[in-house]
Amino acid sequence: MAGSNAPSDHAPRDHAPRGHAPPATASTLANEDWYAKTVVGDTFTRVLFTDLELTEATLQGVVFTECTFRRAQFNCSTHRDTAFVNCTFANCSFFETTFTDCKLMGSTFDRSTFDLMRASGGNWSHVGLARADLRKASFDAVRLREADLTGARCQGAVLRDCDLSGAWLSGAVLTECDLRGSDLGGMEPESMAMRGAIITYEQAIVFAMAMGLDVRAS
Repeated sequence: MAGSNAPSDHAPRDHAPRGHAPPATASTLANEDWYAKTVVGDTFTRVLFTDLELTEATLQGVVFTECTFRRAQFNCSTHRDTAFVNCTFANCSFFETTFTDCKLMGSTFDRSTFDLMRASGGNWSHVGLARADLRKASFDAVRLREADLTGARCQGAVLRDCDLSGAWLSGAVLTECDLRGSDLGGMEPESMAMRGAIITYEQAIVFAMAMGLDVRAS
């Protein structure tokens, strides 16, 4: 089911956190070998991918809509201007995967690994990353509005210049996480672990006000 549609900016279906059923798939591709393959402009809708090999692959302008990936190997793959809208990733590996200006709106990750994964730009709004281990992941200027990061392990991770407005962060561990430049206005510091997190002076003021402190210039 290939085509040349560009990624859409339309909002995904409502985010249903924790344990929602993946969308029904219409076809299955099993044991596909895309190792080091270059894929440009293809479109896939409601496809179940099982044991997909994407190591060192390059995807440009590809659109996946309501697809499910089981045990996919994204290791060292590169994705640019690619969309994974309302997709489900189960037991997938994203070791050294790079996402640049990609859209993952409404997608959910379950029992997946993110060691040295890097995301730069793009829209990850409503993404489901509850309890994900993001300790070695990096997000730079990524839109993470209303993302579900409940209980996520982000010790030492990088979340710089990200839009985290409305994100669910209850129980998240953000110790020593680099949060500089990110929108933290909706955070509740008392609901998460943040010792040693790196923030700017301006963000410190936002946190102080969120805790009810009366901040004055002198």
